[in-house]
Amino acid sequence: MTVELSQLEDCALLRLNRPEALNALSFSILLDISNALDEVATWKVRSLIVTGAGDKSFCAGADIKELGGRTVTERKRGAEFGQAALAKFEQLPFPSVAAINGFAFGGGLELALACNFRVAARSARLGLPEIKLGLVPGYGGTQRLPRLIGEARALDMILLGRTVNAEEAEHIGLVHRIVDGSAVAGALALVEEFSSYSLIALRLARDAVVRALDVPIHEGLKIEADLSTLIFSTADSEEGMTAFIEKRKAVFKDE
Repeated sequence: MTVELSQLEDCALLRLNRPEALNALSFSILLDISNALDEVATWKVRSLIVTGAGDKSFCAGADIKELGGRTVTERKRGAEFGQAALAKFEQLPFPSVAAINGFAFGGGLELALACNFRVAARSARLGLPEIKLGLVPGYGGTQRLPRLIGEARALDMILLGRTVNAEEAEHIGLVHRIVDGSAVAGALALVEEFSSYSLIALRLARDAVVRALDVPIHEGLKIEADLSTLIFSTADSEEGMTAFIEKRKAVFKDE
């Protein structure tokens, strides 16, 4: 299996298992990722961690050998398929964390960008080097990266094909945490910080942020007003406010 799904307590783990190719994204692996996301969306878990097999590479990008010899229609469909597969992260009912355990280049960085959080091992290296091959990122990199780190820094990475180390990635906001040792262990530690919260509140808060990125601020404020009003209709909101008044820890039931 080139894509493995397992469960660590209340956290799902998706692992790319193609270490001999630095976990490169073939079209078949993209299909496996897409199917795995459909499956894990039905699991009774509170988060998803994505990582790569071995300690050298999270995902080294697209499988270049598959990119040549295609018609224009096939190339377009390939980009759209990759984009659609990674867009499924946004539809998960719980947060996702990329545990970047090594190289995250091209499609590999685009995979990490599709997740809500990114935790990087200190040895991690990240970049979109497509320009060096005469290519343009096609799985969302030109859209998600500038939204995350700003236009100037995104152009610096994309047009120069420049790789950044873990320290610079954290400095510019590309990753949330750097960890010494296992990236998965670091991701699990991050997950523990929100795993006791209401999944409904987490999902609505995430949706408010993501949806507002594509609209003017006055429209974004309307989205926020709608979702922050909607949350009051849940049992979890009652439990949270009651627990605060009673000075105890809230016990959410995702209702």
